[in-house]
Amino acid sequence: MSRFRNIISRHMRTTSRMPKKKTTKEKTTHVNPAEFTGPVKSNKDGSISISIQAKPGAKQNAITDVSSDGIGIQIAAPPVEGQANTELVRYLASVLGLRKSHVELDKGSKSRAKTIKLVDTTLSVEEIVNKLTTEKGS
Repeated sequence: MSRFRNIISRHMRTTSRMPKKKTTKEKTTHVNPAEFTGPVKSNKDGSISISIQAKPGAKQNAITDVSSDGIGIQIAAPPVEGQANTELVRYLASVLGLRKSHVELDKGSKSRAKTIKLVDTTLSVEEIVNKLTTEKGS
């Protein structure tokens, strides 16, 4: 039995090695800093999209985080029958100084990760980011 173990052990040591992974240099793409703004992006049709991480059921409406992943927003409405979505649109319209009809929920009606679309707005992407960061700071 021990001779059999030695044979198997020797065989496993020589054949069970994984081949080395070939390394390749990663291609880096150069992004113009003016075009990359993180969660706020300008669309081809002239509208502006904002990536939102919604947190419904909070005590009050507030912007909690502005990062490259998305804008974290606490919503003072329960996630029941679209109440939180309606409150989110109302809150963003008030923060950005827009009409509610210019702020639409584009994606994520039943998810916490949402995309808001701003239509018919004269605000630039930089102005929107500035308004959101100042609201977060206050």
